Amino acid sequence: MATPKEVKLYGAAVSGYCTMVHHALRLKGVAYDYVEVDLKNKSEEFLKLHPVHKKVPILVVDGKPIPESLVILQYVDETWKQHPLLPQDPYLRSKVRFWADFFYQKVILYQF
Repeated sequence: MATPKEVKLYGAAVSGYCTMVHHALRLKGVAYDYVEVDLKNKSEEFLKLHPVHKKVPILVVDGKPIPESLVILQYVDETWKQHPLLPQDPYLRSKVRFWADFFYQKVILYQF
């Protein structure tokens, strides 16, 4: 697979989901443009990227939109191999997945 040339993250500063993606991209050393989305007044450009749920974050790689934070994290880890997000050991990987799910379900969902 060719190295992506243009990467944009559409997000909102108040979103923990966007924060997770932002940190993963930074950890991987991926250069990207950030586009802040006004959640109360979403642009037509943004709505065209994810017409189903109309939520942030959305990662756009070479013009192809990827929605949903967990899907984005998997894509980022598979596309940029440096600094893996998960350990190689299956047991340790399961522990990381447990705590990520805990954080995702208990902390982020109830932050507002």
